[in-house]
Amino acid sequence: MKESNSQAFRRGFRDGIPIGLGYLAVSFSIGIAARNIGLNAFQGFLMSLLNNASAGEYAGLTVIAANSPYIEVAIVTLITNARYLLMSCAMSQRLSPDLSLGHRLLMSYDITDELFGIAISRPGTLNPYYTYGAMVTPLPGWAFGTMLGVIAGNIMSPRMVSAFSVALFGMFIAIIIPPSKQNKVVAGLVTLAFISSFAATCLPWISTLSDGTRTIILTVVLSAGAAFFFPIPTEDETSASTKQ
Repeated sequence: MKESNSQAFRRGFRDGIPIGLGYLAVSFSIGIAARNIGLNAFQGFLMSLLNNASAGEYAGLTVIAANSPYIEVAIVTLITNARYLLMSCAMSQRLSPDLSLGHRLLMSYDITDELFGIAISRPGTLNPYYTYGAMVTPLPGWAFGTMLGVIAGNIMSPRMVSAFSVALFGMFIAIIIPPSKQNKVVAGLVTLAFISSFAATCLPWISTLSDGTRTIILTVVLSAGAAFFFPIPTEDETSASTKQ
């Protein structure tokens, strides 16, 4: 029996609740970072409402703090969030060919790692209302969490704000450690990224560039190099090697 739109929405809403609660906690650190560069509570809320991505927002905040021009903010955010383009392409293969452009645009508005994961794991053709239901908690959770972080940062003592600011770096460490332990290539690239980032602040020419420009250059060079020298095998290549 085919699932109705209302049933799909309720199922998505149920699946999105734990994600939303997690976003509420994590985005609090984003709010602290936003407050540290001078954003107010509404600006933090609007930023997270329009850009529901931790790495993308933090990269944007970094170049904003460096007084970089708007074009650098746009480029570094685009590069950091580029993986969502691939997720959108993968999700589009699960949609009905008759699905309207309006539904496709609404679904693409809030594709995050976690929401993509629960959506792509659904069997059969993906009902857009499942995605809408899944967005109900995570999207406002991320935005309100950021706003609460800004408000709390204005109330807390400087020492407490400094302590909470470290939590964001802990979140990124928690993101890179598991895949680094599982894959030596990823571990090597992470190490190379740290070394390259430090070297970029010391080398004669590149050190004169803004933080945003250096981030863009390093991201493009390292990711392109990884894709060229260590391409991920396709399913056909993997199955062929297994048979051999």
